Amino acid sequence: MSHSSRRTSRLTVAQALVRFLSVQYTERDGVRHRLIAGTWGIFGHGNVAGIGQALLEYGDVMPYHQGRNEQAMVHAAVGHARQLDRLSAQAVTTSIGPGATNLVTGAALATINRLPVLLLPGDYFASHAPDPLLQQLEHPAAFDTSVNDTLRPVSRYFDRITRPEALIPSALNAMRVLADPAETGAVTLALPQDVQAEAFDWPREFFAERVWRVRRPAPDPVELAEAVRAVRAAERPLIVAGGGVHHSGAEEALRALVDATGIPVASTQAGKGSLRHDHPADLGGIGHTGTAVADHLARTADLVIGVGTRYTDFTTASGTLFQHPGVRFLNLNITGFDAHKLAARAVVADARTVLEALTEALAGHRVDPAYEAGYLAGKERWERVVEAAYRAEDEDAVPTQTQVLGALDAVVGDEDVVINAAGSLPGDLHKLWRARSRRQYHLEYGYSCMGYEIPAAIGVQQAAPDTVVWALVGDGTYLMMPTEIVTAVQEGLPVKLVLVQNHGYASIGGLSESVGAERFGTAYRYRAPDGTFTGAPLPVDLAANAASLGMEVLRARTVRELREALVTARASGRPVCVHVETDPGRPHPAAPGAEAWWDVPVAETATREAAVRARADYDRQVAGRRHHL
Repeated sequence: MSHSSRRTSRLTVAQALVRFLSVQYTERDGVRHRLIAGTWGIFGHGNVAGIGQALLEYGDVMPYHQGRNEQAMVHAAVGHARQLDRLSAQAVTTSIGPGATNLVTGAALATINRLPVLLLPGDYFASHAPDPLLQQLEHPAAFDTSVNDTLRPVSRYFDRITRPEALIPSALNAMRVLADPAETGAVTLALPQDVQAEAFDWPREFFAERVWRVRRPAPDPVELAEAVRAVRAAERPLIVAGGGVHHSGAEEALRALVDATGIPVASTQAGKGSLRHDHPADLGGIGHTGTAVADHLARTADLVIGVGTRYTDFTTASGTLFQHPGVRFLNLNITGFDAHKLAARAVVADARTVLEALTEALAGHRVDPAYEAGYLAGKERWERVVEAAYRAEDEDAVPTQTQVLGALDAVVGDEDVVINAAGSLPGDLHKLWRARSRRQYHLEYGYSCMGYEIPAAIGVQQAAPDTVVWALVGDGTYLMMPTEIVTAVQEGLPVKLVLVQNHGYASIGGLSESVGAERFGTAYRYRAPDGTFTGAPLPVDLAANAASLGMEVLRARTVRELREALVTARASGRPVCVHVETDPGRPHPAAPGAEAWWDVPVAETATREAAVRARADYDRQVAGRRHHL
């Protein structure tokens, strides 16, 4: 073979990258997925003449999606990746300057939640010929620094492509990280704008179809044997199901283990739906926003079996939840970093693989019948709490927030997806929502990012076109980022937006009150012409705003109207917003309170009585924290 025959056509760096991305695939269990399914982009100087031109040239092999906000484009890509179990991702391209720095929040969200997204921000000129160019950061002590370096700490892989040939190893490393279930997160390739447009003779092999196999590492025999001994010795074992159960597609394996052993399951926000809500062993959420039955078992469990969980402070109640004197932890996780948390016996393996092995090794073992009967009774009691929270005695009254969830619960189909991220809704959903399928409950609570819901719904809808997708959004979140409504309309994606107007930051308002800050700065108050603040709601109409952005809007004023509007929305083939105003005087009259503590430090010295009382309670709670060693 001659030297020239090993070369392909001469292409720019941007063209080569787009062409390379179009032939990357993942494969797990014999099923192949396109690794980079499409590219989101907002163009400006820094990517319009490079990546922009390349996406135009290769539009037949790389779908392009137009966004309105760079952060939102990342959220959409994350929603897409989560819906497809991290086996497919999307890329996001931006200009330099604010376009690039707007990626940081989305990148942090992706990496914290272990979800793949490829970021392609424009960068300064590698040649430094026109320095300083528009929007360039000039760092006097590090001239190779740009604003894109803000993405380094929130990326699992970062590289700046300053020469054409550097793209080859970097692009391969980027794909490796995106496809690795133990390493995945945000991946950033910063692209200097002059390099994007530079041509190079690329090896033909660079554009060959490449399959990245997603591993299912099996458990080490010694670790598995220790796990079996720990389970057999436990009298009150409890499984904590995290997001890793879903990412691995391990729901059936988990159910098989539970059916065989009777070990109950409590779920994190990311793990909810690992069992259907009506499975006898499903106890619902755990931790600060958990159910009474799950948190009671957590306090008395002598063995906690974490499956694919990171053990955030909401799950552990800031180290105060697991109180059995002899409690030990057994963690099944694909990452050693998470598997060894809480001084656990660690089994570092794929969740589905290790659950199947554990079920086989535990053949004939089952928990004590009295333990099983106890949690079954607790589950039945909690179900009555859920019914009371959902029930509306007066169908013609203004609904409470929990009644909004009850109305939605009555309308959604088993395979619908319900998306939420921040505010007071995640707590109510974690306690009350009755998940009916593995993907129905889509809560982003690793970063709990306001503004996530609408763009994530777009990404999920793209990944599952025939699925009904609901975005539950409070007024605070809506005001953060409503712009992607335009994207849903443009793309013809029939997402359903449930916009709950309660005139303030309800979640932080409640937290503020509990820590002695007296809801300061958490309500939307109207400033009268004389400069004084009144208690009157602000004269804003969010429904009209959604309509102005192209959505069909249904206004619901009562419980009855709400249920009718939800039915209409679900049947629509267009993007629809259901706007409902809850009673601001009683936003949660039927919502159960927190079943476990959460550590938010309170002022140690204060003159206001509310803060003094809150500090006394804080000191009592923090005394219960344990360091599990």
